[in-house]
Amino acid sequence: MRAMVLHELGLPLRLETRPQPLPRAGELRIRVRACGVCRTDLHVVDGELARVCEAVTPGHEIVGVVDAIGSGVEGFRLGDRVGAAWLGETCGVCRYCKSGEENLCDAPRFNGWTCDGGYADAFVGRADHCFPVPEGFSDVEAAPLMCAGLIGYRSWRKACEGRAAVTRLGLYGFGAAAHLLAQLATWKGQAVYAFTRSGDAAAQALALRLGCAWAGGSEEAPPEPLDAAIIFAPVGGLVPVALKAVRKGGAVVCGGIHMSDIPSFPYADLWEERRLMSVANLTRLDAREYLPLAAAAGVRAETTTFPLAEANAALDALRKGAFTGAAVLVP
Repeated sequence: MRAMVLHELGLPLRLETRPQPLPRAGELRIRVRACGVCRTDLHVVDGELARVCEAVTPGHEIVGVVDAIGSGVEGFRLGDRVGAAWLGETCGVCRYCKSGEENLCDAPRFNGWTCDGGYADAFVGRADHCFPVPEGFSDVEAAPLMCAGLIGYRSWRKACEGRAAVTRLGLYGFGAAAHLLAQLATWKGQAVYAFTRSGDAAAQALALRLGCAWAGGSEEAPPEPLDAAIIFAPVGGLVPVALKAVRKGGAVVCGGIHMSDIPSFPYADLWEERRLMSVANLTRLDAREYLPLAAAAGVRAETTTFPLAEANAALDALRKGAFTGAAVLVP
């Protein structure tokens, strides 16, 4: 099989030919049809996440068809279309797994970081961490749902839970996750306020086309106080900005796995029961809830496709903000 492999942090991935992987007990082999290019992949490639493998194939927004099944697997057949996400395996026995918080598992594996991911023709993963892909999405449309969609959904749930109705929602960093979540939130009747890089007319136009009530630069104040805000951009300086934008009792959720340092800010910006929290990874329950919901809401990913061999170009385009929506590799 062909795979794009990271050998040295900060250097381009190498296109390699590797032996076809074989699924072990409890695993599926997926013939990859599409793999989204996530900002977390940049954090892996650029060394912002700790290096854990000598060489690894990135990618965790994986969609394809089952073409080999390991022993002991139930519920999947050859030819089934499935997806795999960032959380590749959990231990099932730690306090977090037992309490329904497997996203915080003490001994997890992550596709594309601690084990090989989907920047390849084929991917092998735990069957119990793969999901059926709803009809109605093409392979390319479905790929970004596996992380950008899922982490957006989990962030949204955390932003909304335990508070009075959230009717005004701010999204900072209008990329892959935000443009998918905006569609779900507006379908649910929320007014969405999109915050982009200063002067990013293309992202602001996309936000308005997708039904957002307002779009502007991240340094701008919204036209009215927000009930909650989610930060998808990996920019710590947006935390105090978002706290100032939410009303008393509002919530600010940091949705990324990595963020630059958060600058100091006055306690008054947090006071009045504003809530600041992060979201870590996702659970299988998130996927089981979100994927049918996204289908019902008519969520559609805005995508730019690249051949597998051009994964470095796709990562560089993401780094530079050279496209709107999501990038997807098509082997």
